[in-house]
Amino acid sequence: MEEIPAVVMDPTKRQEFVLLFDVVNGNPNGDPDAANTPRIDPETGHGMVTDVALKRKVRDYLTLTRDTPIFIQSAVALNTLKAKAADELTKALTADERAGKRPIPELQSRLCADYYDIRMFGAVLATGEAGDRLNAGQVRGPLQMTFARSIDRILPLDLSITRQARTTEKRMETGPTEFGRKTIVPYGLYRAHGYFNPFLADRTGVGSDDLEALWDALRNLFEFDRSASRGDMGVCGLYVFTHDSKLGNAPARQLFAGITIEPVQVSPDAVPPRQFADYNVVVDEANLPEGVTLTRLVG
Repeated sequence: MEEIPAVVMDPTKRQEFVLLFDVVNGNPNGDPDAANTPRIDPETGHGMVTDVALKRKVRDYLTLTRDTPIFIQSAVALNTLKAKAADELTKALTADERAGKRPIPELQSRLCADYYDIRMFGAVLATGEAGDRLNAGQVRGPLQMTFARSIDRILPLDLSITRQARTTEKRMETGPTEFGRKTIVPYGLYRAHGYFNPFLADRTGVGSDDLEALWDALRNLFEFDRSASRGDMGVCGLYVFTHDSKLGNAPARQLFAGITIEPVQVSPDAVPPRQFADYNVVVDEANLPEGVTLTRLVG
């Protein structure tokens, strides 16, 4: 894969990006309130993938491929990680600080330095048990993402499957097989937006290596996240707008409006899209505002 250009690894510049990804015969993000069926906007029928799900995939990719320390995970209790960081501080904590009566700036700085996802995405660090809260306050992360939304309406299919394995002797009495359910989206192209704030990056200590890791993860978001339920998912486009200044040279919405996605077939009897090639991604590079650079990391 091509090397990531230096222009998008500068943490002193404001940046926005457009992420496109698709799913074929899979469930990109199940809704636990709807029997884990694909998330959908009930008013429009468009599919949705939460920002939390996308950030989870970034975390998992970096943990797997780079052994990057991640705070939000399920192996160790978060308060245990906070206590470990507090024990390694050079200053001794007071009783009031141990009781969580006020945030501990030194602990917050240590956690930002130790954990990639805290300094990049932010975190609530005021949790803890009574008497030992270790209040590290709240970190606003410089990188935020929107929900992803499908370009067209999706039609989730609820399929019957046969399970040829029984878990108990009692269930074996009804036969060697049983039915199950699997819900998929035949095809969906999704779009999400992201924002990088250099002012917050200053506070959390984000460096160029952190941005390089972010772009690497977003380019390969689903390559090591395969499962039978998610079908075939892949990143189709990653377009990064970099401003010359911290404050930015144009509104984010103006930049996003320069990337449009159009169906290849526009006739009334056109079949629903079933592959990325059924769309045209139009990028208006000729009319970029002055002081803004567009980098195509994918697409």
